[in-house]
Amino acid sequence: MPKEAQPTQKFVEIEDIREGTVILKNGGLRRILMVSGINFELKSEEEQNIITSTYQNFLNTLDFSVQFVIHSRKLNIENYLAKLAERQTQETNELLKNQISEYTEFIRSFVELNAVMAKTFFAVIPYDAITIPAGGKKLFDFLKLGKTTKTKTSAPDEALEQKMNQLNQRTDQVISGLTQVGLRVVALSDEELVELFYNLYNPETKKRELKIAETIE
Repeated sequence: MPKEAQPTQKFVEIEDIREGTVILKNGGLRRILMVSGINFELKSEEEQNIITSTYQNFLNTLDFSVQFVIHSRKLNIENYLAKLAERQTQETNELLKNQISEYTEFIRSFVELNAVMAKTFFAVIPYDAITIPAGGKKLFDFLKLGKTTKTKTSAPDEALEQKMNQLNQRTDQVISGLTQVGLRVVALSDEELVELFYNLYNPETKKRELKIAETIE
């Protein structure tokens, strides 16, 4: 007799998303920041040393765990191609119209033949009443960073508002440290968090583009 299918929610660690915060089923909180990148190789040796030293100092000031996640996804160019098609219909110059058509076909063919990947960088800031060092990391382990274990003998959970205040302090510290390195940092809103996790749990979906990348551009 086939086993009864389990609801998807049973395998998701998230209980709720509120005020830009991911609330886990175990009571832990996570704040997720989108972070820009730096083309380190194009910097001079002096600039590289400054960046490295500043980043090292930032890490040394932390008294809590922070996880950095790189999300790679095949580039979705459907919106870009749609804009080119609209521009082509508006163009009155036949020469330019043909050039737009040829360019559009080139871009479409290039992306089909080459795996063009878009990379997005995130910093995950946790807050848990009780933390236990995690073992090996898996795809969604950033939800379990500093995982809280609830037992009958554990102290009562802190009020959610108190947890939020502690998490906000940590978030401000991380944003300040990364900004000093020269990075742009943005905390994701509720809507952006929902979009992020939709894409993470539906990697085969190509129609829904990860628009939150526009936040730091």
